[in-house]
Amino acid sequence: MTKAVRRNTVLLALCLFTLSGVLQLAVAVATITLVLVTGIESILGLGPAIFLTAGALAALPAGRLMDRIGRVPVIAGGFAIGAAGCILTALGCAVDSAALVILGFVGVGAMSGSVLLARTAAADMVPPERRARAISYVLFGALFGAALGPLVFRPMFAGKDLALHTLVLPWLAGAVFALVGVVLALLIRPDPRTIALELQVATEHAAGDAADIEPAAPLGDILRRPGVPSAVIAALASFSVMVSVMNLSGYIVVGHHHTQADVFTVISLHIVGMYALILVVGVLIDRVGRRPSLMAGLAIMAVSTIMLAWVESIAGTSLSLFLLGLGWNVSYVAATAELVSHARPIERGRLVGATDLAAGLLGAALALLGGAAYSEWGAVAVALGGTLAVVLPAVAIFLARRSPAPALEASG
Repeated sequence: MTKAVRRNTVLLALCLFTLSGVLQLAVAVATITLVLVTGIESILGLGPAIFLTAGALAALPAGRLMDRIGRVPVIAGGFAIGAAGCILTALGCAVDSAALVILGFVGVGAMSGSVLLARTAAADMVPPERRARAISYVLFGALFGAALGPLVFRPMFAGKDLALHTLVLPWLAGAVFALVGVVLALLIRPDPRTIALELQVATEHAAGDAADIEPAAPLGDILRRPGVPSAVIAALASFSVMVSVMNLSGYIVVGHHHTQADVFTVISLHIVGMYALILVVGVLIDRVGRRPSLMAGLAIMAVSTIMLAWVESIAGTSLSLFLLGLGWNVSYVAATAELVSHARPIERGRLVGATDLAAGLLGAALALLGGAAYSEWGAVAVALGGTLAVVLPAVAIFLARRSPAPALEASG
């Protein structure tokens, strides 16, 4: 790993650290923010749905833009939009405006959809056999964002009644973190896309092939390549279930008669589950294989979601959310590594972006359905629905015919 690659990897990890801090705030208070500003409890799933839909709709154009102009401008632009979103949300809380809060949620969601594509940048800079661990190095930065809840955001709620005015300062703090992300992203150079293209040219020269860069294939053709469908299914299931359950967990915790401050403990441990073991997970995926890892991750998620049917304590809910994060970690890293291995550098952004688009929209739908189900039947409905949503895709991947070795593994 060259000095430039190491430096870029660290900066990308720091970008995920700042993103993690903002998203932890959003997960913990988005549902209650929208309920307070509208006064309608039955729409508790709408806040997460707005985030997820905005992130999903941003992912595909952001991915296409990454393929055209590079990874850095898109990541930096995403953070800038997120900072504006946090400021609008804070303003909406200050003046009791649902319109401003919703517009702010859209900005924060768009930031998430754009910046999470940084994992594509991680895969750009290394050979195929090291892609899962490279992705894990960058995602590992998000682990330290788990500390921001207890250390930064929880004290802002300690000893205060939950009201709109108490939400203004936390959302402004989120804007500061997003602006730090802009600076970190602009320090990344050379652009990981440039490194990927150089690796591709070097590989083709070594193989005696022409080094001309062919145009990107249509997205439909990429999605039909062997190995891609299973990876897409796993990515959709793992991401959509994880984000929908995670976003509803804050309201579930409060529904069990715990305080809003306790939500940050649960969410922090969830983030620890998502990222604490990710360096080990990346190495294991490269060694064990991506297809078994897809199924293993979904199986762990099934254990975590079914637990929500009976656990009510902070410790029990924290364990459930920890396992949810761990299962997502395994399946999602494996899915991303598989996807980028079936696409060339000028195709990766659109493939991962399209997958994120579908996963985000599915997650938004599950959040809305889960919110309505929770209002009607309680946490058991969320637990059973989430479990089915990961078990059925795992069975489908298991029954699918094993794909041949990817034709693009040797490409940069």
